[in-house]
Amino acid sequence: MDQLTNPVLPGFHPDPSICRVGEDYYIANSTFEWFGGVMISHSRDLIHWRTLGPALTRLAQLDMRGDPDSGGVWAPCLTYADGRFWLVYSDTRTWQQGFKDVHNYVVWTDDITSGAWSDPHYLNASGFDPSLFHDDDGRKWVHNMVWDHRPERHSFGGILLQEYDHDAGQLIGPVTNIFAGTAARVTEGSHIYKRDGWYYLLLAEGGTGRDHCVTMARSRSITGPYEEHPDNPVLTARHDLGLTLQKSGHGSLVETPDGEWWLAHLAARPLDGASILGRETALQRIAWGADGWPRLADGGREPRMSWPRPALDPHPWPSEYGEDRFAGETLPPWYQSRRIPADPSWCRLGGEPHALRLCGQESLASRHRTSLIARRVEHFACRAETTVTITPRDHQHMAGLVALYDAATWYYLYISADEQRGRVLRVAWSKNGRYAEAVGAVTPVPVDGPVDLALELEQLRLRFCWRIDDGPWQAIGPTHDAHALGDEFGDHGHFTGAMVGMACQDLSGARAHADFARFSYRPL
Repeated sequence: MDQLTNPVLPGFHPDPSICRVGEDYYIANSTFEWFGGVMISHSRDLIHWRTLGPALTRLAQLDMRGDPDSGGVWAPCLTYADGRFWLVYSDTRTWQQGFKDVHNYVVWTDDITSGAWSDPHYLNASGFDPSLFHDDDGRKWVHNMVWDHRPERHSFGGILLQEYDHDAGQLIGPVTNIFAGTAARVTEGSHIYKRDGWYYLLLAEGGTGRDHCVTMARSRSITGPYEEHPDNPVLTARHDLGLTLQKSGHGSLVETPDGEWWLAHLAARPLDGASILGRETALQRIAWGADGWPRLADGGREPRMSWPRPALDPHPWPSEYGEDRFAGETLPPWYQSRRIPADPSWCRLGGEPHALRLCGQESLASRHRTSLIARRVEHFACRAETTVTITPRDHQHMAGLVALYDAATWYYLYISADEQRGRVLRVAWSKNGRYAEAVGAVTPVPVDGPVDLALELEQLRLRFCWRIDDGPWQAIGPTHDAHALGDEFGDHGHFTGAMVGMACQDLSGARAHADFARFSYRPL
């Protein structure tokens, strides 16, 4: 591969924080209400990436029960210092109605590949997007945006800075507002870098929609005052709606061993106004000018779809697309649950024949306990399949295949029971919390045995189908308009991206189960 092609992390991979240790590169992405929290990806050439899995895997690190849709983990910061990895993150408990109830934490690990991160140290709750900077004098500094709920003030009140004492496990000393932001406003997503005696403040501004951008400022002192980059914004797509990578912003910097600099940033590729893949991660080449300011290496400020490949040896990984049979003791790292850990109380692996057993809990509309295992949609044309065995007790016991955005918006092909027709297939959906079913598509199936379920996404059309005993696939229900899976749809939360997966409910509370023998995801 002679080029780096964007996005390098397709699908729901927003707010990238990039970090290099030796020849290894790591990106941490926001996960919002999906558990485990903070997805970590790994590369050795900046082109090929593999999923290491989430960093936050215990309730002691992250308890999102009751968190709103698109709440939970916002904008992590991944750094390396003192022989260990450091991860700072937010748990956003409220983000609407004028307030942001957000709690910021730091965890650490000596081995990022093990997934064994520490219990958290609590930092503060003054605002979101916390970041940790390790100065060359050994001191550590936490900075985050400050939220101002007062209607007469701009709600994004600048960047707060405070020293962090790791031995004491707390922030110490004065709190300083080091930068109020540029004219782009909506100042968030800060990272600090030190180069040639300057502290460079990298910012996300303009809001995470079409006006999103990356801006910069610098100072000789970490506490300021900071002067703005003369060519702000450094990166944006806001002036050209024809660019493929829209919403470009929220970046972080990394330097290769050969002195190349790259900017990791979020972007979206909307189709007919719908970003069904969510906000993705892209990379842009950076060059430092004679004036000491960084700019895109081509001299522009608009995100490019490709660059000449980095001066790094190619290092591809095995494909993460295909069929999973759940024969191991743990789920493959690209699967996540929603708000709660996939613990043995409801998610069990290694049954016969190597099935994933889900014990039913609350409905897909719940913000507390759902039995749901899903992975990101990473292609505009893809197919997902599963094989499910369930003997439903009644209409409250169900299981099947789901494509979803959040608790308010999803499409569901499921097996349940009907008083007159016995075991049946049904198609249901919810858009902005408005529930509906394809009543005319209720289809009886044999009283027992496995059923294959599938969905196909083709651009903005979504279709379900099913079969038994390797017979022909049969369509069921309507062809759905997949606009609803995009960030921009209606009034639902707008920070995640489409997911596909397996779900089981038992609305009676008895936790009756369903077994999933396989799950596959493939691009078309």
